[in-house]
Amino acid sequence: MEPSKTKIMFKNFSIVPKFFILLLDLGATLLALFIAILIQYNVSVKLVNWNNVLNAVVLITLINSLVFILTKSYTGIVRYTGVQDALRILIAISGSSFLILVINTLALGYGSILSLTTLIIVLYTIFSFLFLISYRVLVRYLFAYAKNYKMKKRFVVIFGAADTGVATQRVLENDGQSNIQVLAFIDDDKKKGSKNLNGAPIITFNAFKELIILQPIDELIIASYSIPTKRKNEIVDFCLDHDIKVLSVPPYAKWAEGKFNSRQLQSIKIEDLLERDPIVINNNQIRSQIKGKRVLVTGAAGSIGSEIVRQLISYAPEMIIMCDQAETPLHHIELELQELSIRVNCVSFLADITNEKRMDGLFETFKPHYVYHAAAYKHVPMMELCPTEAVRNNVIGSKIVADLAVKYHAERFVMISTDKAVNPTNVMGASKRMAEIYVQGLSNEKNITTKFITTRFGNVLGSNGSVINRFKDQIEKGGPLTVTHPNITRYFMTIPEACQLVLEAGSMGNGGEIFVFDMGQPVAIADLAKKMIRLYGMIPNIDINITYSGLRPGEKLYEELLNDAENTLATYHDKILIAKVREVELTSINESFNDLRLLVTSASKVSNEMELVGKMKELVPEFISNNSIFERLDPSLQTKILDMTGGGVEISKAR
Repeated sequence: MEPSKTKIMFKNFSIVPKFFILLLDLGATLLALFIAILIQYNVSVKLVNWNNVLNAVVLITLINSLVFILTKSYTGIVRYTGVQDALRILIAISGSSFLILVINTLALGYGSILSLTTLIIVLYTIFSFLFLISYRVLVRYLFAYAKNYKMKKRFVVIFGAADTGVATQRVLENDGQSNIQVLAFIDDDKKKGSKNLNGAPIITFNAFKELIILQPIDELIIASYSIPTKRKNEIVDFCLDHDIKVLSVPPYAKWAEGKFNSRQLQSIKIEDLLERDPIVINNNQIRSQIKGKRVLVTGAAGSIGSEIVRQLISYAPEMIIMCDQAETPLHHIELELQELSIRVNCVSFLADITNEKRMDGLFETFKPHYVYHAAAYKHVPMMELCPTEAVRNNVIGSKIVADLAVKYHAERFVMISTDKAVNPTNVMGASKRMAEIYVQGLSNEKNITTKFITTRFGNVLGSNGSVINRFKDQIEKGGPLTVTHPNITRYFMTIPEACQLVLEAGSMGNGGEIFVFDMGQPVAIADLAKKMIRLYGMIPNIDINITYSGLRPGEKLYEELLNDAENTLATYHDKILIAKVREVELTSINESFNDLRLLVTSASKVSNEMELVGKMKELVPEFISNNSIFERLDPSLQTKILDMTGGGVEISKAR
């Protein structure tokens, strides 16, 4: 028979009427009755009173019909029979047997009209249950065989011998689109060792290493949400070394109606391997501050700003004002929130933070209690080419928003900064450091009630323009992957994790602090590129090449966070530290900023931009350019740097 015809036949069988299944169930119970009677009479049919048996058949058929209809034991799809179906059948058979026993006992007073002994009823119950389950299992495997006998068998191992692992096994075995055999479960819990789960042994990871020698494994599915990132990396690295594809079960939130199917299994992502242990934050403290307040988020359409908005919603603010100059992304976040049907009033406000009159109108209209300032230009090479715009947006724009927060008596102003502000080697980092200096200066003024808090962190996974997104695009195009330098490293943090810490730091700050986040260990970008290629099932420099393009203008080999004991102070949160930095008087800051504003309005030529960057280096003496046209400005400033800093904590000894 042709495969297509076989599939059509079984497709038609899949719509068998329920009454047909009911008839099969009744037939199975009658067969169980006859076998029980024959056992009772030692298979001697001459001893059987067939008139009484006929009475019993009629009675049992009526009782079973009633009980099966009430329990709906026949309504399940036979080929998908599972634990729930077995339980329903057990209840039905137990109920019918109980009724038969009661009626048989009452009938004894009228003679042996049924001839059902206790042994017959017990045997009937056992055989009925076995027959009803057995033929369902048989049909299940026949369907599986009919659909899969032409398909290549895939051998799978599941990591996680718990509820999610069991659900994964069930999904795989019921998948009509593939021929999958679950060989084993892997679990680090030693108590589960040497046990079986639904016919598959539970083994250790060491045993798994031995198993692949005897039996090639196609896939390993991670069905656990509690594996430490370090352990997950060990598993993935081993599988990649042995050409085993690694998949993961989606989070519960993405299960449709509490279930998932095999098509939802997703390849392990590099983001999953860079995550760290979950962060514990003081939700109650944040809620007590945010609840019922009006909150402004600048740069609300960006990666960080939009996630801050999402997280703020759970703290029940009175209003969230989402400010951004990017129309389409702002519209997207607005639509996203509308689909969630949230109760918080979220207002979109299209504005450029450098437009002082427009921003003043925003503050005058909404009078926000809290300001999360995430609006910024962030791409280092582009800002190196356009220093005027970096200063206009990151410095002057930040000053405008901070001044308006003071003018309209905002309670808190939380500025989102970057690790590139530490010993900056580029215009972007220096511009963010200047913004830090300004809000710190405001915080030191006695007549200002607004608390200014700054947060610093490194790269975030999946943000707009991030290296990971770039690598994904390059892999999908067939490569090559471009890395600037073989030794370059970067810190990474997930967007939700970064925003959690922003909210926490914003709630704990007393004003004037620069909070530094513990970014974990830096990641070598070249190693990141190699692992991403391998996660796509390809071999680095064979299937997809890795090329080195050289450091871009302003780029560092190693980012700095000042997250060591010498340059930071501890807080009550082990992921958040306070940076020790030099402070600048607001009077001198304002003088420098006024000069910058004048230069920005006239910086139409390269010579003007040189003067502008030179002024930045005066205000930020630790700003020493790297791989940039602005390096020529540094020698003349070296003496001034030493004089101004006196070996201050933000001057790096080695660049």
